[in-house]
Amino acid sequence: MDRLWSPWRSQYIESFKDKKGDEGCIFCETAAKDVKDNKNLLVYKGEKAFVVLNLYPYNNGHMMVVPFRHISSLNELSAEENIEIMKLIQKSSSALAVVMKPHGFNIGANIGKAAGAGIDTHIHFHVLPRWNGDTNFMPALGEVKVISQDLLRTKYDLIDAFDKID
Repeated sequence: MDRLWSPWRSQYIESFKDKKGDEGCIFCETAAKDVKDNKNLLVYKGEKAFVVLNLYPYNNGHMMVVPFRHISSLNELSAEENIEIMKLIQKSSSALAVVMKPHGFNIGANIGKAAGAGIDTHIHFHVLPRWNGDTNFMPALGEVKVISQDLLRTKYDLIDAFDKID
């Protein structure tokens, strides 16, 4: 079996290795920030959850929907959090459709370290835009992932799109 991996993510994941609870959690830290601040990738804040661009995206526009509460299990989500998270996943895919015009989406969550969660102490849901033919030889041969648009430009394009979506 051939294996492809993304060693560039290990530095990011290792930075959270010994951190527990709210202290040091990148998601809890992000939740406290302002959407309009250029020093973060926060796109939208709801009442129970928020949307943030992934600092180490698999594709342009890779976003995550994250509850404000620091929980690690799907079963810990309240009914209200479930509803808002699903609405934010829908709003995220709608905003990505406006801004990036993808051909499809990958939407999901890695719950627990064994399932591949890089940050397993704070549940989050990925929304990845996909295009026909978007996988190429660069990650396999060159150990390089090509992200063709600046993250801050993507952030502000998505903020504008979020503001226009009901």
